[in-house]
Amino acid sequence: MKFTQIIDFETERIDELEALLEERRASLADKDYGPVDRILLRDRDNPNRYLAIVGFASHEDAMRNNDDPDTQKIAEKLSALCTRPPAFTNCDLMARQDLR
Repeated sequence: MKFTQIIDFETERIDELEALLEERRASLADKDYGPVDRILLRDRDNPNRYLAIVGFASHEDAMRNNDDPDTQKIAEKLSALCTRPPAFTNCDLMARQDLR
């Protein structure tokens, strides 16, 4: 079953945050446990609030990614760009459906 993590965060520095995420994505190119997809949403009512929906092939892959020291370093840098600590929600993907 696919595992998804939802990260709720606020920042006024989204471009810097996106650059860090791209740096991390590139560093995971030779590893088999990184995220398989990501959706970034911006709250229309609060333009500094974002939701990142990050998909992994499995919960085990997500935990391997989380335990990677490079992930920890990037997480610290990302948190420094946020105006409040990120909130994490861990989910098992039950269904995915394209409606169009």
